[in-house]
Amino acid sequence: MEVSIRDYEAYLYDHYKSHGIDSSLFMKLVEEVGEVAEVLNKRDGRKASDHEDLKSQLANELVDVIHYAFAIASLNDIDLNNAILEKDRQASVKYKHDRNLEQFMSER
Repeated sequence: MEVSIRDYEAYLYDHYKSHGIDSSLFMKLVEEVGEVAEVLNKRDGRKASDHEDLKSQLANELVDVIHYAFAIASLNDIDLNNAILEKDRQASVKYKHDRNLEQFMSER
């Protein structure tokens, strides 16, 4: 099963609409970003690791980051699908990329 951006936004809105507070969700997001940094530090040898499955840990922490970022967007009625496409369009012009995300997707 694949999850679309719109489905995930709707799911998170439904989950947080009655008790989601942007500032508390943002604090969770920051916490999760720190946990991503911790796993990367272990992976790169800057922090001790006891034969942990760092790839799995990294995946889990990145999912947590995405979760809270999407929840904040959803509660603020931000369409991340359109925001991603527009931001990529602007970046591809700014950084003179050969193609943007929309072009990449249409080629596939």
